Amino acid sequence: MIQASDLHKSFGRNAVLKGVSFEVARGESLVVIGGSGTGKSVLLKCLLGLERADQGTVRIAGLENPAPQDLAAHIGMLFQGGALFDSLPVWQNITFRLLRGPARLSKTEARALATEKLARVGLGAVVGDLYPAELSGGMQKRVGLARAIAGDPPVLFFDEPTAGLDPIMAAVINALIREIVTEMGATAITITHDMRTLRDVADRVAMLYEGRLYWQGSAAQALESDDPVLAQFVQGRTEGPIATLR
Repeated sequence: MIQASDLHKSFGRNAVLKGVSFEVARGESLVVIGGSGTGKSVLLKCLLGLERADQGTVRIAGLENPAPQDLAAHIGMLFQGGALFDSLPVWQNITFRLLRGPARLSKTEARALATEKLARVGLGAVVGDLYPAELSGGMQKRVGLARAIAGDPPVLFFDEPTAGLDPIMAAVINALIREIVTEMGATAITITHDMRTLRDVADRVAMLYEGRLYWQGSAAQALESDDPVLAQFVQGRTEGPIATLR
């Protein structure tokens, strides 16, 4: 469902991606880990077509190097900061794309769909008429998740889904992601540095390090590995091959 082949991306003299290649099978949940500044967000932007790789190929849902507007109908995206439109009520945020374009829904259909997706993420219909500023951080994340699945896309992307959440709400979001991916049979990529998300969400893990996918394997293997680079990151140690500011 998702394939990246030999992706390279530089900004001036700063080479961020140096030949990244991987595949994600249909229905599989891949979690990509790595430290701050290792290129996780750049990789995600290249997959989504928001940045063009200098070299290499991206294939998603049968589309090769798709433009964002061509990819939109095939994917759902949960953004790190929620990325909700402050000026729109929740129900319009959830159905934003579906209210536009040639196959647009009527407002009645869109509101009904928004209510259905709100229920799926544990929120009542009354939330649909609220505005983002009236929601807690956890509620905003759940609304963002409802928007991601609004069109029942075959591919889902999650960018730091638990960032800024307390441990309990983070566990709730992780559980929702795992349940929804399984129910929909969706193919998913999650970008995170949260080991709880790795445990709860991943079928397979890939570590981005020094511009390449340094390690790939199962979640259990990632948590138990004695590889010095992977183990330092997973265990949060300051001592090891990964450079830290001291």
